[in-house]
Order: sequence, then structure tokens, then C-alpha cells
Amino acid sequence: MTKSAATHCPYCALQCAMTLTSPADLAPAAQPGPGPVPAPDPAPALEVAGRDFPTNRGGLCRKGWTSASLLNHAGRITEPLLKGVDGVHRPIGWDQALDLAAAAVKDARARYGADAVGVFGGGGLTNEKAYMLGKFARLALGTSRIDYNGRFCMSSAAAAGMRAFGVDRGLPFPLEALDTASTILMLGSNVAETMPPFVQHLQGARNAGGLVVVDPRRSATAAFTADGAGLHLQPLPGTDLTLLLGLSHVVIHENLADAAFIQERTSGYNAVVRSVNAFWPERVQSITGVPADLIRETARLLAAGARAGGSYILTGRGVEQHADGTDTATAAINLSLLLGLPGSARSGYGTLTGQGNGQGGREHGQKADQLPGYRKITDPAARAHVAAVWGVPEETIPGPGLPAVQLLKSLGQPDGVRCLFVHASNIAVAAPDANAVIKGLRSLDFLVVCDFFLSETAAEADLILPVLQWAEEEGTLTNLEGRVLRRRRAISPPAGARSELWIMARLAERLDAPSTYSEDPETVFEELRLASAGGLADYSGIDYAMLDRGEAAYWPYPAGGTGTPRLFRDGFAHPDGKAVMVPVAPRRRRTPAAEAAGHATEPAGTAMTLITGRLLEHYQSGAQTRRVPELAAAQPEARMQLHPGAADAMGIGAGTLVSVSNGRGEVVCRAELSTAIRPETVFLPFHFPGAESANRLTEAATDPVSGMPEFKFNTVWVRPVAAPESARMLQTTEAS
Repeated sequence: MTKSAATHCPYCALQCAMTLTSPADLAPAAQPGPGPVPAPDPAPALEVAGRDFPTNRGGLCRKGWTSASLLNHAGRITEPLLKGVDGVHRPIGWDQALDLAAAAVKDARARYGADAVGVFGGGGLTNEKAYMLGKFARLALGTSRIDYNGRFCMSSAAAAGMRAFGVDRGLPFPLEALDTASTILMLGSNVAETMPPFVQHLQGARNAGGLVVVDPRRSATAAFTADGAGLHLQPLPGTDLTLLLGLSHVVIHENLADAAFIQERTSGYNAVVRSVNAFWPERVQSITGVPADLIRETARLLAAGARAGGSYILTGRGVEQHADGTDTATAAINLSLLLGLPGSARSGYGTLTGQGNGQGGREHGQKADQLPGYRKITDPAARAHVAAVWGVPEETIPGPGLPAVQLLKSLGQPDGVRCLFVHASNIAVAAPDANAVIKGLRSLDFLVVCDFFLSETAAEADLILPVLQWAEEEGTLTNLEGRVLRRRRAISPPAGARSELWIMARLAERLDAPSTYSEDPETVFEELRLASAGGLADYSGIDYAMLDRGEAAYWPYPAGGTGTPRLFRDGFAHPDGKAVMVPVAPRRRRTPAAEAAGHATEPAGTAMTLITGRLLEHYQSGAQTRRVPELAAAQPEARMQLHPGAADAMGIGAGTLVSVSNGRGEVVCRAELSTAIRPETVFLPFHFPGAESANRLTEAATDPVSGMPEFKFNTVWVRPVAAPESARMLQTTEAS
């Protein structure tokens, strides 16, 4: 008998709707039992079909179409694995695994204190698991040391949104609203490759000649501006903030601003005017490389669109993953407020959430400074509310912990984390300064990784706990629009795999933890509803029944109320109802030439600026997509994109092996020549491990407001490598 389940893609925050069809009955999930688990039977094949939904309208990208192939992958981990003294992982039973994990927690707490235990979560966890992970860390482990990989993704945009609007929701409007816009300014996002079904929502702006893409590369998205469809602004890396100040200068000094909106709905205007006075277009051109006439044309397009068919400003990681990412996102918000876009019926500002549950994952407690409902952990009223839901004294809940980069820097240190749990994150590849992170992982007393494949992080673990994949579990996620969605189980998991909810519940028992820890997703969601009630991200009016009926549920959705597809129509989330315009200014950056001059000896190679990003075929650290044959065949290795002019000056040809290095590490890969990139810039994808790991080169310096690391502006030295030397370097790098 054929069975099907309506669910959503496991990858990005577009959360494309799909239907999974299985020829077999959906058997009940395997029940936990003692002892090693026998090898599972191969999972029944699943057929993936796109399902009509407002975000994807039946379309899927290559990653979505091939997503089911991982469910019965030969490399799937299906029983707990313990690393021996010889470094080899061997199967053990669940009872032994849980006893070892609990003993490691107790030992770390007894020797160093509760904050010696740490948790690193992920934006791919369901709302239920993200919520429970925050509760588990703070009550069962008793630690404040919890953060997650969303700190590498959305933190700058979130911080900017909170201080400007009083609330952070990636898109405060439905994605379909973009369809009727005549102008869309997209900064630092290559949606044509990162979430391809998104591009259909850009068609209206393209038809109107109003799609403006800001990117140092002529990306696939930037190419959509050709033939009169819009403009491509190609600034020097790290100058987006200056460019945005230049756009605001034009809006103010050409009287394009919405004076009534500014007067009635914002504060801080005069300070912003003073802050942009020095950034006239010709000066901005000299800093960014973007022609002054294009700066003026872009500002005029945005203003005309706001008066006519609608204008939207959208930001992505390219302008946010910087040590000044919060200020850059703030500059984009200021520009949108000058034009009167937020809260309008036909215009708006938004930021494009990346990870599958990047929105919900940052709302319910796995961030170092937050409690469920997007509450601040330092707010006495918030602490009292959540403590009442959890049934514990308020003082039981620890205070704020460390943001992700600081948390990772503390690994193995005398006053740092000595026992770490990692969920839904491959930090050995995805974190900045990856060599230092791997060193930190190896210095821990005990590392527990929950995963379904032997990722590069899992390979470092003392104990690996096998967990469920997306099509084997129930739950909810929140997409980039703030819309809560249902994930439905389509297939039974392998007998030895367990949900993180089950793992946390069993560990909580062993640790004599206060409160309750259910392994049933719907029960956990009901508790999440109570914990979020009254918070900024209020889910109290949402339940599984309404989601199963297909009702659209945009938070905030208070009990007894309705959802909020479009935020800010009646006011912003500050006490006075106004949005706050915050003046910002560029910080001085070290150029590659200045960095080279700071070295005692001349580095080998030519100094260039490195930017990192994604490829169409891969996702995040590649731990999943590199295991899909079709995707791996299309993009089997990292390639450094380099302008032909720069390549010729360095003696590098297409396919030449190159060394890309700085004081943090070295990458060895092949060169790909393209006129789509600026001559002083190189691009590396961050999906690959080992000698091809781009994050061996990225800096762990962080934004002082958001904790976002500097992924998009790093100095490297590039040189060709002879084949014998490259073989030696590859062996050395892999061995490290």
C-alpha cells in the first residue's frame, strides 16, 4: 500500500513544500532497547515531488530533488559509537552510551563547575528540539554555555532588526509580496544558487527594470539584471556599509525621502542625516568602486518604486558576515526607513534567513542570551514567566552565556568548556579559524556529537549518538517569512537511531534534572506555546491541528488572536511604536597591502581579499550534500575563483593547483578563472573539508554587537603550486 506525507525540504529556510511517497506502510518508530542494535534493513525508497506552496509553487532545486537519497545511505550511523584509545569508533549499546555521557557531565561539573559543560546547537533543529535543547542545557546540565551555528548566519541581521524595529523576523511580510514590486535591492545574497525557487518572486522587478543586485561577483543572481532587467553594483569587498551610506545621502539630498513617514513613525532622523553627509556619491565611488551615477540611479529607482509599485530592500550574508555586520544591516534598515518601506502595504525591508529553521532556531532558547519566545535571559519578567512554565525557581535558570566564537575559543581551556555536546552542526568545517576549532575539540575531556553521518566534527567525538533524519520525524519549523510549518514523518527510522528529544529525556533522567522532558514532539510544542506566550515570538495561538489543516500561521500568533503575515502595519515593537534610526559609520579595514607590510617576512604569493560563499549543489558544510552522488559529481572539489587578469600576473592557468594561505592556515585547490569576480578578490566555497576547507583561512574576529565572525573579508596570499609540492602539502594538511 502506497503512503505519502506532505512535508518540507530539509535544507534552506525557503522550506519548499514537497510530497514524499513510499511504497511501504509507515511502520511505528522503533522503540528503545538495551544493547547493541542489529543492522537495519534498507529503508524503503521514497519518491520526492514538489508540492504547490506560496514560497516554491511546486518547484525544487537540485538539493531538494535528491534529498531522499540520504535516508538509506550506506554511510548512515545507526548505533552509538565510542572512540577507543586507538582512535577507532566502535559500536556500543544505548544504555552504555547514555551512562558515559551522563558520567562525563557529572565529572566536568564536579571538577570545574557547571559552565565546564557546553552545548552547540544548530539552525536545522526543529522548533521542538531547539526549545528543548535550551531547556536541557540550562536545567539538566545547569550550564549557561549554550549557543548555536545561527550565530554564523543571522546574528547581525537579528541584532540590527532588534534595535531598529524592536523585533527580529527575517521577512516581516509574505514572500509573495515581492511579486508585485517594481524595485528590489538585494545586497549580499545569491538566491539563484542558494535557494533557486526564490528567483520567481523577482520576476516583477526584473520586468520593470528594477532588480538591483549588490555583489563583488557577477553571481548567477547578479546575471538576472542583464538586458535591461536592472543594475549590478560590484563594490570592493567590505565596502557595503559605505555604499549604503551613499545611497542614503542621495535619498536625503535629492529630497527622495518620505518626510511624513519619518516624522510620524521613526526617531533618530537628524543624527542619521549628519552621519551620511560626508558620503556623497563621488566620494563613495572612490571607496567602493561603484560608479557615482549608478549610486544615484539606484536611489532614484528605490524612491520611484516606493511611490508606485512597491520597493523592497533585502540583505543576505554577504553584507552581514562581517565584524561590522550589524552596522551594515542597520545602514540598510536606515535606507529603508528614509524611503518609508517598513510597515507599508506594498514595500518593505527584510533579511533572507539561510538555514532550514534559522528563524525558529533563534527564537526559543538555544542562543546564549535568550529564553523561549525571543525573550531576553536578563529580563526578570521573562525569567519568571519561563521558570513558571518549567516549574522551577527562577534562580535555577543560569544567566547569559558566551556567543558561539567565544564559546569555541574556550574549549579545553582551564576556565572554559571541558565537556561539549554538539547538535546539528559541523563546526570543524563551518566555524571560522577552523584549525583552531579542531584543536579545541581535541583538547576537550569529552565530546559528544549527535549526527546521522560521520561528519568531520563527529570524527573528532569521543561518543557519537545516531539521530533521526528529517523524513523520519515529526515537528515544526519556521521559514524565512516567520511562517510555522509542519514536518511530517514519511518513513520509519533505522532501529538504532533516536530523536534528540528522546536522548535529552533519557539524559535528564540520569542527571536527576528538574522539570519534565518529553520525547513526543507535539507535547513539547504545547509546552513551547506556553513558554512563548506574551513574548515577541508568540506561538501560543498555534497548534498542530491548525497546521495540519493547512492554515497559514505567521508569528506573533497569540492565543485567541490571529497571525501576523505583515508586521509593522500599526507600529513597531518599541514602547513608543516608532522605528529607531541609528547612525553608523564604516570602520577602518586593513587592506591586503597593509597586512602584507605588517609581516616580518614577505609572505609567499600575491596578497588578495578572500570572500566565501555557497555553490548551487551544496549546502552549509557539505556534510550531507557531499554524500549525494549527483551533487558530488557536479561539484566534487573546492575551486578558487580568480579573475583571468590577476591569474595571468601570477602565472596561474585554469585548473592550476594553487596555495591560498594566511597566518591561520592554508588551502590547496584548483583555480577557476572567471571575469565575474573583481581582479583583487578571490572566492572559495565553504562546503569542503580538510585541505580544501575555506574556514581554515577566515578570521574569528567578531561583531561587537552580534558576535558574528568575519567570514567575508580576509587577506590571503595566492600562489601557484607545482604538482609534487601540492601532493606533499595535501598530505600534511590532511594529517593535521
